[in-house]
Amino acid sequence: MKIDYQVGIIGAGFGGLVAALRLQKEGNNSFVIFERAAEVGGTWRDNVYPGCACDVPSHLYSFADELNPNWSRAFSTQPEILEYIKAVVDKKGLRQHIRFNSDITSLKFVEEYGLWEVTDRNGTITHVKMVIAATGPLNRPNTPKFKGMELFEGKVFHSAEWDKSYDLRGKRVAVIGTGASSIQIVPNIAPIVEQLTVYQRTAAWVQMRPDHAFPSFMQGLFKTVPAVNTLYREMIYWRNEFFGKAFVGNNMINSIGSKLALRHLKKQVHDPETRKKLTPTYKMGCKRVLVSNDYYPAFNRPNVTLETTPIQEWTANGILTTDGKLHEFDAIILATGFVAAEIELYTTIIGLNNRDLLSEWRKKGAEAYHGTTVSGYPNLAFILGPNTGLGHTSVVHMMESQMNYISDYLKLLEKQGSNGYLDVKADLQDQHNQSLQDQFEGTVWQSGCQSWYLNHEGKNTTLYPRLTVQFRKELKHLDKSAYVVVG
Repeated sequence: MKIDYQVGIIGAGFGGLVAALRLQKEGNNSFVIFERAAEVGGTWRDNVYPGCACDVPSHLYSFADELNPNWSRAFSTQPEILEYIKAVVDKKGLRQHIRFNSDITSLKFVEEYGLWEVTDRNGTITHVKMVIAATGPLNRPNTPKFKGMELFEGKVFHSAEWDKSYDLRGKRVAVIGTGASSIQIVPNIAPIVEQLTVYQRTAAWVQMRPDHAFPSFMQGLFKTVPAVNTLYREMIYWRNEFFGKAFVGNNMINSIGSKLALRHLKKQVHDPETRKKLTPTYKMGCKRVLVSNDYYPAFNRPNVTLETTPIQEWTANGILTTDGKLHEFDAIILATGFVAAEIELYTTIIGLNNRDLLSEWRKKGAEAYHGTTVSGYPNLAFILGPNTGLGHTSVVHMMESQMNYISDYLKLLEKQGSNGYLDVKADLQDQHNQSLQDQFEGTVWQSGCQSWYLNHEGKNTTLYPRLTVQFRKELKHLDKSAYVVVG
């Protein structure tokens, strides 16, 4: 059985493209990218709700080797990010490597030949030596089940599945959720709807968004002197790393950040009662910290209401809260985020001895070695696998750190011959994951709140419990002794 490609990459979002760019840079052009949609971009292709933008500065939320001197703002919007991704793909000639509308349903490791059998939804089978899964953690909308949802006669959609054909103008609208999507949607639809009610379960920490437009002379400087662009990116990186200490045990920095956020709230919300409802009661960072300059002011509008009474059920005309009040709506928007901690894929992954990875993860929680490789599943690597998420800076940095490690993996794999494979040792993976969980002690994520970082058993399978500088150090090189090497 011969291979069709050395590497098969699943996903053409940021993660998959980080992988492809690195392979290309190292002269390895024997790779294929399987993309389930008809265009690149991942989450930046799919999320088109009003106000969609990144909460990480543009210059840091970029490919390290493909910095963009033309960002229009410090924090870019979805259309500009998507255009940047497309431009890099076209510039580097990556489209020739991409199979669009190729939704992978099955991965099966063939031990005898040391390769993966990759099957898409159309039944097409491709054999690759190594799989890099870059499906992303934020690709499965979280749709809560409310009693009576099916009875509602108005329009309903999730923020990640925005219906552009539906006109919200003059409508009575409910937004359920107050997370990262909601704080962008609310201020953008508030001026056009008749009435907007925002349902909040838990108040979020919201920091000021230091956004600004880049003047043309700055863009020109970034373009003509690339070193300035690189230096600017580095400055943002180290600033974020410093403030990241607020999450991993530095109570002084956390306290300063909390006071700044509360000052931001007090300055922007006029009504004391609304301000009280918007005040968080947990340690900053335990849930995702949000950034916005226009979310809070939206509650000063006469047509915007913050509702904190729990939802009892939906009716044909709207939402009934537990205080017995019926709120009538024409449309309900579910800004309820994504399922991230319970790592699920649309793909069955079968490894050594017919082991089923997703079944194993459902039983004990998602685990990997350095968030990248998994024992029992040789020649498979994840970009942004378990415990690689962040609360303070760009995940692109994490992806590129992982590619340092995967690059070493591929070099070692090539030395093992056509049937070779590498399988991380189970005991080392277990030790690593126990150490990871121990490192959450003393961090804000262990301070007692409930968040989407935790799975149904309360285990944090989402975040990396240290700063990214530590992660890059850990993944700088692959340790051969951590693997069973077959070849």
